Amino acid sequence: MEVELIAHTPEPDIIAAAAALLTHSSSDFEDLKKEDEDKLRKVLRAVIDMGHTSVVEHAYFTFAISGVSRALTHQLVRHRIASYSQQSQRYVEQEMNYIIPPSIKKNFKEEYEEMMKKIWDFYEKLKEHVPVEDARYVLPNAACSRIVVSMNARSLLNFFELRCCLHAQWEIRKLAWKMLHLVRKVAPTIFEKAGPPCKTKHICPMNKKSCRWYPK
Repeated sequence: MEVELIAHTPEPDIIAAAAALLTHSSSDFEDLKKEDEDKLRKVLRAVIDMGHTSVVEHAYFTFAISGVSRALTHQLVRHRIASYSQQSQRYVEQEMNYIIPPSIKKNFKEEYEEMMKKIWDFYEKLKEHVPVEDARYVLPNAACSRIVVSMNARSLLNFFELRCCLHAQWEIRKLAWKMLHLVRKVAPTIFEKAGPPCKTKHICPMNKKSCRWYPK
């Protein structure tokens, strides 16, 4: 899995903080951006803690993601306030690249790889007789994909709350933590308390007391 932050709003923390100040100020936006940085970050923390997270929607982040399964991307695109551009299986002929879940790799690696080879052999055979858009129907959820994703910071906060959780599916959880580490480097205040609620709010919405991350 490879995840790269390829673009983002310049100074996302400052933009969001200045936007928050603007709602209660007669000053121009550019003047508000020039306020003391510590003051701006303090304002932003207070606004986020109060739940007024609409101001962080002004900050956008774009990721290039590769080496992930179609099973992952099917989950990812359910996060609706986002923009997605995914490699097409209709127009791009698929090489034999796939993800092996750790549980399968541990116990059934050989059988799994044999099955993948059979699937791709049949895919290649089908392409000789039917359009690629039809041959792709045989490809598995394990097939590797590439996708570009853009989200605003508010959507990302929700994404991290849901997908960094230990009960999220392992592959998308791994992706979520990689994305969180990247955005924290460029927007440390916005994402200061991002992550699963057991870590950030000391609560478990699922009330999974058996979970090793359950708040003590």
